[in-house]
Amino acid sequence: MEPTKILIVDDEVSIREMIKKGLSQMGEFNVETAQNGAEAIEKIEKEIFDLVLTDLKMPEMDGLELLKNIKGTRPEVMVILMTAYGSIETAVEAMKIGANDYITKPINFEDLLLHISKVQKESLLLKENRLLRMEVRKKFEFNNIIGKSKKMQEIFSLIEKVAPGNSTVIIYGGSGTGKELVAKAIHYHSPRADKPFIPFNCGAIPETLVESELFGHTKGAFTGAIQAKRGLFEEANGGTLFLDEISTILPSAQVKLLRVLQEKELMRVGSTERTKIDVRMIAATNENLEENMKMGKFREDLFYRLHVFPIFLPNLKDRREDISLLAYHFLDRYSKEAKKGIKGISKEAMKLLLEYPWPGNVRELENTIERAVIMTDQDHLVPNDFPQDLIEGYSEMIKRGVKDRKSLNDMKSEYIKEILKEVSGNKRIASEILKVNPRTLYRFEKKGRSI
Repeated sequence: MEPTKILIVDDEVSIREMIKKGLSQMGEFNVETAQNGAEAIEKIEKEIFDLVLTDLKMPEMDGLELLKNIKGTRPEVMVILMTAYGSIETAVEAMKIGANDYITKPINFEDLLLHISKVQKESLLLKENRLLRMEVRKKFEFNNIIGKSKKMQEIFSLIEKVAPGNSTVIIYGGSGTGKELVAKAIHYHSPRADKPFIPFNCGAIPETLVESELFGHTKGAFTGAIQAKRGLFEEANGGTLFLDEISTILPSAQVKLLRVLQEKELMRVGSTERTKIDVRMIAATNENLEENMKMGKFREDLFYRLHVFPIFLPNLKDRREDISLLAYHFLDRYSKEAKKGIKGISKEAMKLLLEYPWPGNVRELENTIERAVIMTDQDHLVPNDFPQDLIEGYSEMIKRGVKDRKSLNDMKSEYIKEILKEVSGNKRIASEILKVNPRTLYRFEKKGRSI
């Protein structure tokens, strides 16, 4: 490891030489000196320094002015101010301008080493933060999908292969894994990129209205149909229609969907007139569609029409090497929105993020970072900025599940029940917490299974 290069700036030669001698004897520092601010600036322009240790009170150019100059031209250089005028007001002003630390004279050498060590750690963390941000921006981002793990790199490769064609794609993944982001990436890397991309959650509206939404209807087709309406397939003509929660659609809608995929034409509800369409369909589900087919819940012929090109998205806990990249991606976004100059995430906070199981996947991580940005009063996220459950690690419920070797579905069911109990059965509030549609909770209670 290369020695830390330090520039000592002080108009008193005895102090300069005393500090230089002490630090040089340590063997881990490369030390130079300057007798005033002008000489310091001249040296900084010619050489790269890791740290500047400067007196506050100097003739012509004081330490605060030198600090402003350094941070304006070389913001990566750490600066520690030395002063015999150790008032809190001066310290606050210096920190606001960008000083990394503050020490009072007369200098205690052991105390100085502690200050330098602290600043070195901060510098290392900032460098790591910059590298992570560069990784996200340059190498591991694909249309807002972040990942350097082998699994995500394979997903990127699949997107690039399937995007140029017209094949139907089905995306499998748990809630919050980014299924819509993958669908958008396929669309915007395809020849249809300048045509509409229309997403539709099949489980978000009453089952009886799904057909009307997808295929349109004629005036008077059913009660309330006071005028004719184009469906989403017609709206997406020439582009891509993304159908999430495809497993929830009724058998009658499944038949019509199959016709659209086979014949490239549709009939509005209440009409006998056929309309030709050119739409690429991408479907998504968090259920095992093949199991649903075997149980008679999903048409076999439609299953095979959809299953031309399956993509399986991993849960966040199965690609932990992506957590730090994602965390910094969301930190950049939300710190800019909040107009906060948050520099990074402390090592202790990152350790918590890496160890947490993330049952809500990427969406839960995003919500956690957004909340932490709102909560923090510091320039780095720290553990106390996170929700209590994350700070404590695995909850008691998770610990019991691990101990009893419970399945993931059982744990989901237990968690949903606990949330419903916490909000006195209010499905609207519970659905907001769980980030699911209220209809999903009704189905959960009715069928006695997890989402």
